[in-house]
Amino acid sequence: MDFASLDDFLGRGTELLAKGPVALIFIEDPIEIAATIQHHEKAGFRQILAFTPPDIVLPATGCDVLHKITWDTHAEGALPKAVNAVIGETPETTWLYYCYNAEFLFHPFCENRNIREMIAFHTEERRDAMLSYVVDLYAPDLEKYPDAVSLTEATMDRSGYYALARKDPGNHGHPKDRQLDFFGGLRWRFEEHIPEKRRKIDRIALFRAQKGLQLREDHTFNIEEYNTYTCPWHHNLTAAIASFRTAKALRTNPGSMFDIHSFTWHNSTKFEWHSQQLMDLGLMEPGQWF
Repeated sequence: MDFASLDDFLGRGTELLAKGPVALIFIEDPIEIAATIQHHEKAGFRQILAFTPPDIVLPATGCDVLHKITWDTHAEGALPKAVNAVIGETPETTWLYYCYNAEFLFHPFCENRNIREMIAFHTEERRDAMLSYVVDLYAPDLEKYPDAVSLTEATMDRSGYYALARKDPGNHGHPKDRQLDFFGGLRWRFEEHIPEKRRKIDRIALFRAQKGLQLREDHTFNIEEYNTYTCPWHHNLTAAIASFRTAKALRTNPGSMFDIHSFTWHNSTKFEWHSQQLMDLGLMEPGQWF
């Protein structure tokens, strides 16, 4: 189905939110749109909503669960505004997920277990949200791939990731319980080109709708338990989003494109498109799910 606007979707398309998980994909440019949609369809999402600017045409994907919503994804606050509008019309039993084009969700054992199986287990552990690390991908040869995107030669950092305590300004700056700010990848190595508030790589990308729930600009939620990486009694599952988004931005932003001639360094490694690599590097946590 195609919807002329977000209001059009909210007026006649909310039945698509009845049963999840539902993926919300925000299209920013024409790069790897089909690959992004097909990846998430294969992952097992029951519906995929593609928020697409009017000047971008969705390519043929063969995806039966794809629905287009015309939306200016470059407008100020476009993503949280759309996500929060969808949350407001979503049953509290439905899980949602959001990402951008040229981003690819991975979860533990995703090669033989789909997203619905993982969410069922996570829900049984009384968790309503899941932390995801955004792992930067980039092409190793920027002359060959000027936009830094190559699915066949995708490269990632194998080290350089770290976490800091997330301070609570409402509690004299003390650390928040079970919350950390995570850093690494291109946002860390090229931090001089990244605004400070955009350097984190953590995102609560998978979550269950709830009355009053609101996504904030920094990819956290107004319900603090949603922002925790684990429950109080043991480690929980986490996911990873393999993303070309930062590499694309650094290659197209006039303030950085002429300063960066390669993203490759001594800790670069070929991305294997497999969950085991991400788990081995500590970028994804299987928790108690074996």
